[in-house]
Amino acid sequence: MLSAASRPYIDASVPVLREHGLAITRHFYASMFDAHPELRNLFNMGNQASGAQQQSLASAVFAYAANIDNAAALRPVLERIVHKHVSVGIMPSHYPIVGRHLLRAIQDVLGDAATPDLIAAWDEAYWLLAGELIAAEARLSERTHAPLGSLRELVVADVDRETEHIVSYYLRTPEGGSPGEFAPGQYVSVSVTLPGGLEQRRQYSLSDAPGAPHWRITVKREDAADAKPAGQVSNWLHANLKAGDRILVSPPYGEFTTTLNATRPLVLLSAGVGITPMMSMVAALAAKGSRREILFAHAARDGSHFALRRHLVHATTQLPHLRVATFLETPTGAERVGTGDTFAGRMDISRLTLPADADYLLCGPLPFMQTQWRALRDAGVPAERLHREVFGPDALDHLL
Repeated sequence: MLSAASRPYIDASVPVLREHGLAITRHFYASMFDAHPELRNLFNMGNQASGAQQQSLASAVFAYAANIDNAAALRPVLERIVHKHVSVGIMPSHYPIVGRHLLRAIQDVLGDAATPDLIAAWDEAYWLLAGELIAAEARLSERTHAPLGSLRELVVADVDRETEHIVSYYLRTPEGGSPGEFAPGQYVSVSVTLPGGLEQRRQYSLSDAPGAPHWRITVKREDAADAKPAGQVSNWLHANLKAGDRILVSPPYGEFTTTLNATRPLVLLSAGVGITPMMSMVAALAAKGSRREILFAHAARDGSHFALRRHLVHATTQLPHLRVATFLETPTGAERVGTGDTFAGRMDISRLTLPADADYLLCGPLPFMQTQWRALRDAGVPAERLHREVFGPDALDHLL
């Protein structure tokens, strides 16, 4: 618990961080990478180049300060961070480095306003958070029986092009078997060495049922757009990874999942490649013979960008209470999934018949999830029934 002496300084920091948080995080990353260039292998340098990571950290620091006494709000966010840290190989030895450069960035950006008492308060708050994360990451490592950041070699058994920009890779052990169990909706980290020697890990949701004889990841090639650079790892995978190749993959991680034995109605809202964890859940429920009421609503640019569509069609033949609704910005009329509805335009939940007392899972681009989150809350859905998976940095807007 934060000390009484430090609390006023943290509380007073909220408006300061709102104004200067992005400048602080930019300065933090620049100074840390300058002093420790080896850490570039641990961080997504594409997100660094676009500024997304700096914005995410600024949002996280502000959310932490604003919710420091609200354990219920912080708990799911910290759990997501713990899984991500373990999957990318964050070690306890990294925390002193991060703390030192973050505090120095606060000092440098705030100048005289960063009094010794303020810095002492943030030093205390940082190590309270760091200690909680280090302990939780150790517990997760113990539960999964895998060292922090561990990888193993898997073989690409098959490659299946889903759309022009999305490819599925089927992974097996070198002996030809399944790599093991996972919870539907979890992800794995894939590690590649890029030209020039930079090592990078990216997280991809497992998109098939846990009982399948393989792991399937479904990867969208991220092209350059506006100020956003092309995805280094996704482009490398699309250009280089083929059947028979070997690749380094982490154990499964992530807390975005559903209980297969649950009876409460389930609503899955996805957009683009955000369909991947949803398909894992649907495939797992189909394999179990679930009779749960499920509404599967998916948004895509058009039918040619509808990844895993045939797998969803197959699931409708196995799940008697699965309803599908598709939102297409430019529909052609040929994209209907089973007897499901197809709507023109972006997803609008007011056009759906939502089941009562349901659990809601959201996955897709951040603006999509922000829009659906707000719409569901406005429709009266309790926040505790809303869960989301974030591909890339999370703005944590739901905490602010």
